[in-house]
Amino acid sequence: MPKPLSTAARIIFGFVLLAGLAGMTSAQSHAQVRLDVPYVPTPQNVVDHMLDMAKLTTDDVHVDLGSGDGRIVITAAKRGARSTGVDLNPTRVAEANENAKKAGVSDRVAFIQGDLFEIDISKADVLTMYLLQGVNLRLRPRILADLRPGSRVVSHAFTMNDWEADQHANLNGRNIYLWIVPGKAEGTWQAESGGRKFTLNLKQAFQKLTGTATIDGKSVPVTGRLTGNTIELSADFGGGATPLRGEIKDDAIAGETLRATRS
Repeated sequence: MPKPLSTAARIIFGFVLLAGLAGMTSAQSHAQVRLDVPYVPTPQNVVDHMLDMAKLTTDDVHVDLGSGDGRIVITAAKRGARSTGVDLNPTRVAEANENAKKAGVSDRVAFIQGDLFEIDISKADVLTMYLLQGVNLRLRPRILADLRPGSRVVSHAFTMNDWEADQHANLNGRNIYLWIVPGKAEGTWQAESGGRKFTLNLKQAFQKLTGTATIDGKSVPVTGRLTGNTIELSADFGGGATPLRGEIKDDAIAGETLRATRS
């Protein structure tokens, strides 16, 4: 007959059991945190409108974050784009692959089981997502840093807070938001427009621009915005608002009404 455990042994065994249960609970909680976006499929009419807003073309590389059953990726592929979906749930990834096979677009799509915060998005011309507000905000710095200027980002339902959407649509009560990743215009530029030379000092908040234009020691306010690398400004040099427009390339701006080099 086994010898009964001593009081000390029972205490030690209890601590070991509690530690094991705590470890299991921690692992389960970690998995739950990683799966913090519930799967809710986007209606097909919203999918279509999202890709319409993005002006998806056959030349585009498309990435869908939190791709679920693959419907956005499959729709993009049917329109001729190369499309990749990312989802953490292996069940959803398997379902998406099966749906792509049924739709006849398996050769144009890829579904990756992975963490959407770690996946490389730098090659995307179009990025779509139906996530949560907090997740959008966690992704925002990567979107601005990794995507090329002019890339289009479309979100179903959730915004980017103070990064205002360039376009917003409401489709039967469902909100869709489009952002165009802005280039980098902040700083000092030596500029010329219509034979007039001046210094531009610009501040940038996402796609919005403010600052001054200084000519002959006199500064006037400047306002404007970026659409990708296209810069559009307005300044009043004394004869009414003057439109200034050009394209940023590296450290230069070239356009019919604005030419500049970064100081």
